[in-house]
Amino acid sequence: MAALRWSALVMFVFHSLSLSAGDWPRFRGPDGSGVAVDSDSLPTNWSPTANLAWKVVLPGPGASSPIIVGDKVFVTCYSGYGLTQENPGEIENLVRHLVCVDRQTGKVLWQKDVKAALPEDPYSGIGVTAHGYASHTPVSDGQNIYAFFGKSGVHAFDMDGKELWQAEVGNESDPTKWGSSSSPVVYGNTVIVTASAESQSIIGLDKQTGKELWRQEAEGLDGMWGTPTLVKIDEDRTDLVMCVAKELWGLDPDSGKLRWFANATDAQQAYASVILNGKRVLAFTGRGGGSIAIDAGGSGDVSKTNTVWTGSETTSFASPVRHHSKVYVVSSGVVTVVDEATGEKLKQLRLARALQTGGRFGSLDYASPVVVGDRMFYLNGSGQMFVFDLTGELKQIAVNRVTADAETFWGSPAVSDGQLILRSSKHLYCVADKGETVNPDEIVIANADEETPGPPQGGGPGGGGQGAGGRFDPTSIFAGLDADKDGNVTEKELAGNRMADRLKTLDKDGDKVITKEEFDSGISALFSRGGGGGGGAGGGGYQGQGKDTRPDRPQRPELAGSK
Repeated sequence: MAALRWSALVMFVFHSLSLSAGDWPRFRGPDGSGVAVDSDSLPTNWSPTANLAWKVVLPGPGASSPIIVGDKVFVTCYSGYGLTQENPGEIENLVRHLVCVDRQTGKVLWQKDVKAALPEDPYSGIGVTAHGYASHTPVSDGQNIYAFFGKSGVHAFDMDGKELWQAEVGNESDPTKWGSSSSPVVYGNTVIVTASAESQSIIGLDKQTGKELWRQEAEGLDGMWGTPTLVKIDEDRTDLVMCVAKELWGLDPDSGKLRWFANATDAQQAYASVILNGKRVLAFTGRGGGSIAIDAGGSGDVSKTNTVWTGSETTSFASPVRHHSKVYVVSSGVVTVVDEATGEKLKQLRLARALQTGGRFGSLDYASPVVVGDRMFYLNGSGQMFVFDLTGELKQIAVNRVTADAETFWGSPAVSDGQLILRSSKHLYCVADKGETVNPDEIVIANADEETPGPPQGGGPGGGGQGAGGRFDPTSIFAGLDADKDGNVTEKELAGNRMADRLKTLDKDGDKVITKEEFDSGISALFSRGGGGGGGAGGGGYQGQGKDTRPDRPQRPELAGSK
């Protein structure tokens, strides 16, 4: 065992040397924190004509985030199927892409295409339609790139695009057919993949060969869409920590076995990833949940011994970010500032000038905020980048856009060497300080004092169908859809909404208008059969979603030390 630990330590050091300090090699940066270390020169203001270094067309959309290794940017996309609900096409034509772009010029260096392995979840309902077929951010060890394409497996490429290996991790579907989005991480010689939907598994693959080193299966992975984080406990031990439905888990990254677990919140799903301060883990969950701080380490059930605090603050899809002693959570159009030591809510600030982004009841805000120096950058689904000053009281100081065109921005930003990389459904963008002045007509400066006492009450920007306290609120959902406030929802008002096909079923008399009465009488049934209330890309639980035909599996992974 000592030799195994020493080997893992050596590989971890080698991995660290292969990456430069400024690289952004995985989802949310080097350690998954969302904090950049070398980019204070990033501009506060930009526009489609100022401080935009380059823009390149992508082969298709995706909800994955870009990563940066040296002078190369990598991003995944998909094409051939599932681009519109009206005409999704033939699923046999679905192709995933890994694209490599020169970070300095925006030139596409190479593109690798991976044809989908069938059967694949169809582009229908509210699950896959909310995020598509390229939702996992790739990861790099500085030598190679590892891309997870769900049922089409894990694919490894070298930096020049040569395919090294591919490995299957399962082809199952959860009853809701919502797909998965947890991104892979690298530990030592192991690529760790959370194949929650594909096989209810956490899998360790040899990064040199793709050979499966270990696999742990657990039903408790249902409803988990976040990305695990590596937590260094001491010189001899690192834990793989993840938030799942109602619990936090700490796993042995050399075997996948469960070292410890703790009660977390009552949320039936975990969209966001945990963040760290040393060994302290902070998790924020969605509706029906809350937040928790726990000290990683120990063995078995550490709920009573390791829990530092529990709180009521929640998030939706965006993972929080730390700065000094505060945690910043962006959800439902509001930034909440939480005291890291106590979990106490310190301040809330509504996003000023936010545009409705469409999608599930008005929200496609999936990106997580990043911190650069003493500024925080948050991207919403419409492509608005909100910039905040974190010195003293939280202040919103700018709202920027890289395009005036209708594009969807799902992925979180990547930051390196004074450059901000953004991906949309159509393009990859690079923002950098070129010494250019932004035309006042192209920038919206926010009112820094605009503050809100609580979550927004409508289904508008980021509303997600929740009222105060995170309750399921049909009235606010309807208000968010009824753009002209005439008491009806028309096909025009549903245009661009990824729930449109389901919402149109509420039109019982076929007049292409959904009245408030039709909406109220049908929305609860729509949630129960199609995915509201939590879970997946927009709902809660698996009730009413059809029979689960997957094999019976244990609730948690095998305990470390068990035979």
